[in-house]
Amino acid sequence: MAEDKQAIYERAEMDNQTGYGDRPALLVVDLQTGFTDPENPLGGDLTAVVERTNTLVEAAHEGEIPVVFTRIVTKHEDARDLGVWGEKIPSLSTLQADSEWVDIDPRLHVDEGDHVLDKRQASAYHETELDSMLTALGVDTVVVTGCTTSGCIRATAVDACSHGYYTVVPESAVGDRAMEPHEANLFDINAKYGDVRPVEEAAEYLADGS
Repeated sequence: MAEDKQAIYERAEMDNQTGYGDRPALLVVDLQTGFTDPENPLGGDLTAVVERTNTLVEAAHEGEIPVVFTRIVTKHEDARDLGVWGEKIPSLSTLQADSEWVDIDPRLHVDEGDHVLDKRQASAYHETELDSMLTALGVDTVVVTGCTTSGCIRATAVDACSHGYYTVVPESAVGDRAMEPHEANLFDINAKYGDVRPVEEAAEYLADGS
């Protein structure tokens, strides 16, 4: 009889919880209109994700925790600065620097002191200022929200772990285009790279401050 999934992961000593560190930052990944407005081919209805992310943003502001909003931006009509990724997903070319599709979703409670980070690959860490900025701030934990679970959330969570950050993904504050990849990637992130936790728990942690 084939070994069941739970037994396989337990035997591999995966699915451990690493918990929270002492100095967090909130990372809101790609909740820009190109992904939250169904009028864009990349977009979908992420209303619930935006609302739950706002709960975390407000908690971070209360706790005086750094908040970073990321967005994918291309400066070329053919998205050549996105490299092969732009070839793999041609619709990324809609995310032009001067277009409405790169605007952070207006429903999000962005504060004047928050940082907006432009990126050209799935991970928020790839060739950006994120790691050096978090290091300068003494951050040891990133709470990662936004979209998509199977793409930029997963890539960012993997790189956060690789860079030595405790990584927390609030389960209902991330979203995807389909439930199957969403659930599969949450399972895998929780098994290998970070802790998938309830939004309420993460919000309480952020509100407590550094």
